[in-house]
Amino acid sequence: MSKQINKIAVIGTGVIGTGWIIRMLSHNKKVTAFDLNFQQKKILMKEIKRAIPFVKKLFKKKKINIKNLKFNTSLKETIKDADFIQECVSENYKLKTKLMSEIGKYSKYNAIISSSSSGLLPSIIFSKCKNPSRGLIGHPFNPVYILPAVEIIPGKKTSKNSLDKANNFYKSISMNPVKVSKELPGYLADRLQEALWREGLHIINEGYATTEDLDRVIEDGPGLRWSLMGTFLTFHLAGGKPGMRHMLKQFGPALKLPWTKLKAPNLSNKLIKKLVKGTKKQSKGKSVAKISNIRDNYLLDLLLMRKKYEKQLR
Repeated sequence: MSKQINKIAVIGTGVIGTGWIIRMLSHNKKVTAFDLNFQQKKILMKEIKRAIPFVKKLFKKKKINIKNLKFNTSLKETIKDADFIQECVSENYKLKTKLMSEIGKYSKYNAIISSSSSGLLPSIIFSKCKNPSRGLIGHPFNPVYILPAVEIIPGKKTSKNSLDKANNFYKSISMNPVKVSKELPGYLADRLQEALWREGLHIINEGYATTEDLDRVIEDGPGLRWSLMGTFLTFHLAGGKPGMRHMLKQFGPALKLPWTKLKAPNLSNKLIKKLVKGTKKQSKGKSVAKISNIRDNYLLDLLLMRKKYEKQLR
């Protein structure tokens, strides 16, 4: 199905829209970019030229065909032939809802419409859009042309077919989609980032540490692990040979301690089972020792590589 999606429209050429354009051009997609400000074209082209060496190296491309890009100041002309529309305007319900109404009017009836929103609900964004079953969220991470994650969030009326098409399309441009089962404000990663951000603000506000202190403990501690494995698999390893169940037994009571400003949920048997089952699936039959060896080899390589860049920032 993704092979049929070659004509793309990107609405908005700010940081995120430009990132999408660069990634799509890197995969030989024909892209029409829309922005009301024609002067934005110069900024867009300058950023594309800056990023080309990085995407050529990442995707092992000898050449990126910039001729596959068109720039338009007419929304109707931009989207009329598009198979896939990636919207990237400001994070505002009123603006996005009005825009989706216009996009629905001028686009092909079954063209997939994906919003790059960072946390707004798709059911509201697409509430006035013609055929809302093709509307969804495709939330990327900056820089879009390098980071492979994209969260796909359905609205209440989004069809499975549309979700599958979007999933296949994002895979076709070397992304690793995560399909969220139902809409929720902030989606997944931003909710986790927001929790960390809020805790950091409390710590700084109360005089316990500086911004540099907090960045350093993440950069030199859990941040290194997170680039290979997330919180749950990390905590699975923290339980030793028995894994997650033992970790919860040993450290679960700490959830009731006032370490954070966020109230922890009750560690019920139902939640424990979900955590144990989930990390067991992630382990794919590998022992804690085996996963630990993979992690340690990765961290060693990462630390050696990072030394090349540390002095430029520290």
